[in-house]
Amino acid sequence: MSGLNALPSLLSRWLLLGEWRAHPVRAVLAIAAIAVGVAMGFAIHLINAAAFNEFSAAIKSLSGQADIQVLGREALFDEAIYPRLAEYEGVALASPVLDIQAAVPSAKGALRIVGIDPLRAGYIAPDLLGVPGEGRGSDVLADDTVFLSPAAQSWLNVRDGAMLTLRTGTADFSLRVAGPVQAARPGQRIGVMDIGAVQWRFRQLGKLSRVDLKLRDGVNRAEFEARLARDLERDFPGRFRIGQPNDSDQESRNNKLSRAYRVNLTVLALVALFTGAFLVFSTQALSVMRRRSQFALLRVLGVERGQLLRQVLLEGASLGVIGALLGVAAGYVLAALALRFFGGDLGAGYFPGMEPQVVFTPVAAFVFFALGLGVALLGCLAPAWDAARARPAVALKSGNDEAALARLARVWPSLICLALAAMFAFAPPVFELPLFGYLAIALLLIGGIGLMPRLAASVFRLLNRPLLTRPDPPPVLALTMSRLANAPGQASIALGGVLASFSLMVAMGIMVASFRVSVDDWMRHILPADLYVRTAAGGSSGALGPDEQAAIQATAGARQVQFLRTRPISLQADRPDVVLIARDIDAADPGRLLFLVGASSPVPQGARPAWVSEAMLDLYGARVGGNITLPLGGKPAPFFVAGVWRDYANQSGSVVIRLLDYRLLTGETAVTDAAIYTGGEAATDRIEKNLRALPFGPALQLARPGDIRAASLQIFDRSFAVTYLLEAIAIVIGLSGVAATFSAQTLARAREFGMLRHVGVTRGQVLGILACEGGLLTTLGVACGFALGLVISLILVFVVNPQSFHWTMQLHLPWGLLATVAAVLVGASVATALVSGRYALSGGPVRAVREDW
Repeated sequence: MSGLNALPSLLSRWLLLGEWRAHPVRAVLAIAAIAVGVAMGFAIHLINAAAFNEFSAAIKSLSGQADIQVLGREALFDEAIYPRLAEYEGVALASPVLDIQAAVPSAKGALRIVGIDPLRAGYIAPDLLGVPGEGRGSDVLADDTVFLSPAAQSWLNVRDGAMLTLRTGTADFSLRVAGPVQAARPGQRIGVMDIGAVQWRFRQLGKLSRVDLKLRDGVNRAEFEARLARDLERDFPGRFRIGQPNDSDQESRNNKLSRAYRVNLTVLALVALFTGAFLVFSTQALSVMRRRSQFALLRVLGVERGQLLRQVLLEGASLGVIGALLGVAAGYVLAALALRFFGGDLGAGYFPGMEPQVVFTPVAAFVFFALGLGVALLGCLAPAWDAARARPAVALKSGNDEAALARLARVWPSLICLALAAMFAFAPPVFELPLFGYLAIALLLIGGIGLMPRLAASVFRLLNRPLLTRPDPPPVLALTMSRLANAPGQASIALGGVLASFSLMVAMGIMVASFRVSVDDWMRHILPADLYVRTAAGGSSGALGPDEQAAIQATAGARQVQFLRTRPISLQADRPDVVLIARDIDAADPGRLLFLVGASSPVPQGARPAWVSEAMLDLYGARVGGNITLPLGGKPAPFFVAGVWRDYANQSGSVVIRLLDYRLLTGETAVTDAAIYTGGEAATDRIEKNLRALPFGPALQLARPGDIRAASLQIFDRSFAVTYLLEAIAIVIGLSGVAATFSAQTLARAREFGMLRHVGVTRGQVLGILACEGGLLTTLGVACGFALGLVISLILVFVVNPQSFHWTMQLHLPWGLLATVAAVLVGASVATALVSGRYALSGGPVRAVREDW
């Protein structure tokens, strides 16, 4: 006896390696689940960090060595402020900048054109200076030249000396590519021109985007910033915002652009880790249950209780260590591949035109490694505790397996989890994230899995009662129901796997389908016209002036034409810009064009109405019946909040106002879009043909509502491609785990099958019992998984999404998808039980029961 305690490491290795050799598939699946969860989580972290760092670095490269930046709350402001800033006390140098998203007719997307004063920018932002050809130094001041970054040259397929066509309004003009912007960051698509040329070419005379300030030596930046902000706010209320490049406000703006998307992807990746934890639990629970007599014998021979506890924990930890190490390595590779082929936003469109590089971060790697190891230890904790507490005399007896699982039938821990989940589901967001919502989902899963032993026993005993009253019940069904009713602990392990995988699949399937259907319904409502017109190229320089608007109106004839203008405005320095939408809208019937939610308020006499998106309620505290102040025309303008509308296009918030009010406040007459009500298909075809024949017709993009919806849903599916992939991986791991659990349980019952064969049960009847058990267990698991998944989907749809993205949606159940996966799950379980049963019966009845002699 003392020898066993004298060689703990040898005994431990023997038990560990023996278990792995006996059941390698179960161990590999548990390792794979942990590895996939760690890999996905770590990869998404690396991708997010790389994209965010590259985005911040790109902004910093454009800011150069500026100490202070003066920006407008509107996209552009009057350059009359420049002399005052240049002469302001403490300023050594002021550099004006005009930033334009230029429309490129030959490419999809816009080219960022940065207009600078080369003589001043060289001292503040030397990275923005173009490199002219030899003897062509005057090109930096020319009005017909542009310097392109290497990424922009590659994207536009132009070289030095080539001509590049850009668009302002509906008119095109050409510039000569005078040279490169060599100091631009990899993937940064920018063009640099003289600021005067940009103002003239893009019809923005007298306009600036920002002014970069370099302070004199010894000037305190924080004090200067506070003093300048105070003076400008006093003289120009609500017009400017002052900050330092990459300060806390800028970092907050950058972070909030995609934080909700990144956090939700990370949580979805960790779903695989949760599945891995359950696989470790089922692996260790079945292993301990199968080896109870072996452990009891070791206890009799002198092995201490603590040594057994450590042994089972070591077995689970070994799965966690291997899985976490593989996950960290795979996560790094996945991040590198994803950045190469999908970009830093994984197709969501937050960081276009960037080429971030993955950087291995040891701290994050250790955190995800510890997470994988912790999940594995958590999964094997209950089996380890049971192995250590089992009494040797009882455990040595054959047929004592169900007693080992009796503690799983306790109901009160599960009820506590469900009660906490119900409470947390209604909790407010934390740091604008649905942390309590995620916690509620985790508690629902734990509570639901914990209730399965008691639920299985109750359901199968209820189903077994009619069979007990029959004088001659079918033997296969009678044996099946008898075992399921009287051995719920073993059944619950398989049921837990079905419940975990299917409920998560149901929840994610319902959430994605609800979002997609809601987006489609939303577009059908906000696109009531028959034909939509805008300039063919993107960017902020394409627009329809008064002459173009009159020509479109004349082409449409007496039919109704509505015009629309969009532009960004800043309401808070630490938040992304809000989209202002000025359109022809009837204040008496805004629901004709907007998808209104909640109650509206009548507009007081003389007030300017505004309709805010749902995000404005959460992010800025806007309320129906209250007022909101918008920076328009260089000064704050009050608006009355008449209602709230659903806007899936602008996560950071949007405000709709009347086009007439916008023109009165700003003096601007240009619009970005036109909507034409033709009254029929034939009229639409004719008007479309006439619009294309206009002098500026080639510069127009014409689209019908169906085409816009189809393109938008295609973008939606591309944005959710990673979500679909993570969901599919979680489903595959869950299915594999269910198959492995059924297989392990079937193989562990070889002695039971041998006894049944001795008392006259045929081989076919045993296989029938296994098929019935697999089918009934999985059907119950699918039914419970659907109920639990539906509850989880309610939290996702009505709690997580509104708190993450600040919009609501209606519930939609994808019955076809759910039925297909349920059928596959039931079929896989029955097939696995049959295949494993054939193997378990292959040794013959005498050999199967020899251990009981």
